Parts: sequence; structure tokens; C-alpha cells
Amino acid sequence: MRNNNIVLIGFMGVGKGTIARALIQKTKRFGVDTDDLIESMENEKIKTIFEEKGEPYFRKLEKKTAKWLTCNVQNCIISTGGGFYKVPKIKKIGTIIYLKSSFDGILNRIKSCENAEQKLAKRPLFQDEQRAIKLFKERAPLYQKKADFVIDVENKSIKQIVNEIIKLDI
Repeated sequence: MRNNNIVLIGFMGVGKGTIARALIQKTKRFGVDTDDLIESMENEKIKTIFEEKGEPYFRKLEKKTAKWLTCNVQNCIISTGGGFYKVPKIKKIGTIIYLKSSFDGILNRIKSCENAEQKLAKRPLFQDEQRAIKLFKERAPLYQKKADFVIDVENKSIKQIVNEIIKLDI
């Protein structure tokens, strides 16, 4: 049974949090961000968790968060970290929407932000651009495979993307 949640997946920097906030405003649903939940649970920033405890530890926290969401959250917009798609039974959390863009589209989106340096700095896996491109190429087909719906976000306004998601009538 699904919890009538909308779960946004996609590569880091694609705009999951931005789209989630806009959807929350438009639909009047509550929203949660998996990275925010993990930071609250650990009382540390994601970057610090990666640096001090490593990626495997972080992935365990994502699994714990997924279980909590499945059991406790309904009718919400959920934005996720870039690797959250890997959690077991993600589809039990809700309807999975993959926000799709090219790597260059994501990079241009981040670099066009007022606080671009901050946005890049808070994404530990983006520190090495070649590694990030490799990761993007590995993940793109996996996001597609997990998704119930795919929304191409490249060169679209937030309003256009939100309207496309609302038309899905989830």
C-alpha cells in the first residue's frame, strides 16, 4: 500500500528541493527532505557525515529514514538525496517521480544560482567533477528504472515542472 506521497528522485543539484517547496505551496501538502531528516537525526551536516563516518554509514541512515517514512508519513511531498533511490522498497514510500536533466543542465542550474559556491560545497560527491559525471552516467538509467513517472526538467521553469507533476493527479 502506498502512502499517497510524492517522492522526488534525481541527481544531486537537479532541483528536487526547489520543486518540492513549490509543490508544497501549490498543493498545500506537507513536505519533508530526507537529507534534512538525516541531519536532524545525526545533528550534523551531510558533508560532515560523509567526511567523518563515510558514505556506507550515510547510506544506512538513508535506509533508516526510508523505513520511518514508509511507516509514518502520508500525503507529503518528499525530496530526496541523489542516492536515495537505492533504498530497499522505495516504492512503498509513495509515487516515485524522477526529475531528469543532463549533467550540463544540472551544472548550469547550480552555477546560475546566487549562492552557487555554497550549493556546490554542500554536495560532497560534486567536489570532483569527473567523478560526478561518471556517477551521473551510472545513476541516470537507474533513476529511470525506479520511477513511476519521469519529468524532464531541463530548460523549464519551476512553474512548468510543478504543473506537469500536478497533472499526473497523484
